Amino acid sequence: MKNVTLTWVAILLMVLGLFASCQPINKETTSVAPLIDRVKESYAPDKRVALFDIEYVNDTLKGQTNLPQALDELAGKLDSAGVSYTNVVEVLPEKALAGKTHGVVTISVANIRSAPKHSAELATQATMGTPVNVLKKAGSWYLVQTPDRYISWVDAAGIELMDQKAYDLWEGSPKLVFTELLGYVYESEDESMMVTDLTAGNLLKFVAENRNHYQVALPDGRQGFLEKDLAMPFEEWISTRSLSDNNLISTAKNMMGIPYLWGGTSIKGVDCSGFTKTIYFLNGQVIPRDASQQVHEGELVDTEKNWDKLAVGDLLFFGRKATEDRPERIVHVGMWIGNNSFIHSRGRVRISSFDSSSPNYDEYELGRYLRTKRIRQVPSEHIIEVAKAMN
Repeated sequence: MKNVTLTWVAILLMVLGLFASCQPINKETTSVAPLIDRVKESYAPDKRVALFDIEYVNDTLKGQTNLPQALDELAGKLDSAGVSYTNVVEVLPEKALAGKTHGVVTISVANIRSAPKHSAELATQATMGTPVNVLKKAGSWYLVQTPDRYISWVDAAGIELMDQKAYDLWEGSPKLVFTELLGYVYESEDESMMVTDLTAGNLLKFVAENRNHYQVALPDGRQGFLEKDLAMPFEEWISTRSLSDNNLISTAKNMMGIPYLWGGTSIKGVDCSGFTKTIYFLNGQVIPRDASQQVHEGELVDTEKNWDKLAVGDLLFFGRKATEDRPERIVHVGMWIGNNSFIHSRGRVRISSFDSSSPNYDEYELGRYLRTKRIRQVPSEHIIEVAKAMN
């Protein structure tokens, strides 16, 4: 009986093997994948700032992208290679948005997450008045792209959707910038009922003014009153922005003790790169979101711990050095403030020193120091002026 059973098993395996060998190998599928990968590497090497999620299945090119030029190039390569395909790739913004492809953050700080749910990782934040490009909707969430090109999901309550006409009206209206760390807009001048809280850099529409208050409107149309000495006209604020030593150090130290928040880029909480980003934003520049992106900007200053080369505002990067079997990994960033010291967010915003005699001596960060880059007053592809990003 045992021998009979083994014989049938052997026959079954032979039949399965013959069946598998008769299945055709889709040569087109194997040849298309490298073409997709090459276009993706060229146009969207960083998925945080560009979407090119495309695959070729059963003679169909499908997926989504916000890069029509990249899709056109891929189509051209497929045509040149003689590949037959049906193109059903969705080019974002999706048509279901019905032209409302602009958004403006309408709460003090909008939490922007890696997936369309509140339990998802906090990817980044955007402050009131920040314009975003709206790409698609999923339930009560919108996939948006911020001025620093970061792509993630925001709850519908965080932004005011606008078509081009409404956005042009918002963009062309006179604005005020909230200049303190924290504050409020009130329903009336007696300040008895709050409309919203505010954080540094929030942008509001100017409506009117009296002796002590500005009357303001939020992007979603809510109105209220704001103490005049807590804000200034946007153009005036922009004209006073300067990346001077004093401004950068003062802005950074004003945030001393603010708690660390993964994904945070506001006075309510910051991660390491969100902290450096906020310092520069409040002084007139929008820099990339993450430390691993910031490290590619500006010019190289130091790799040898020669602190005499460093200047106020330089960004120091920390992490794991490259080895034969694994690449370098940037995991932390801080800003140089002089006197062998830098300020950064680790647990909370704090000052650390490379001077072993200092009470702020930080042997841990010294041990994982990688390099310093200078972005202040150095032309860089992904650094833009706040005036351009916010208006």
